[in-house]
Amino acid sequence: MAWRARVLVVANVTATSDELVAALRERAERGPVAVTLLMPATGRGSATREADRARLDGALEAWRAAGLEADGIAGDQDPAVAVHEVWDPRRFDEVIVSTLPTGSSKWLQADLPQRVAKITDMPVRHVVAGGRAKPRTRSVRSRERSPLGALDLKAPRQR
Repeated sequence: MAWRARVLVVANVTATSDELVAALRERAERGPVAVTLLMPATGRGSATREADRARLDGALEAWRAAGLEADGIAGDQDPAVAVHEVWDPRRFDEVIVSTLPTGSSKWLQADLPQRVAKITDMPVRHVVAGGRAKPRTRSVRSRERSPLGALDLKAPRQR
């Protein structure tokens, strides 16, 4: 059996976006890949869980129709907690976080791509969904923080 990269994708409302699907197809063109969608819950209760499961299944169906080998996991409401609960470096080789654009994304307000990089200790590819023809992506690396924090004059400024 040929080796395949195992990619964890953290997405919710952007899971079926053209930008994320294009980024996943581009990744698959570079070599065999198995993708796991981690979709954080949108709320509590059985009705919410059923709606979340339907969205997860719909996203996986779209990914499979695009030629991707994919499975999915429903996660905690807090996406950082969801990643922490499923992350295993023996299970995943890469991480992609898909968000709405700045200003629309609660995940970006919470600096989720950076938090995921810190949790996983891996570079994170950030895909921004928002109607662009070509996905806008960037690589995120965990920042080293000085024990002195903001008092360290040599530390990069935090924005």
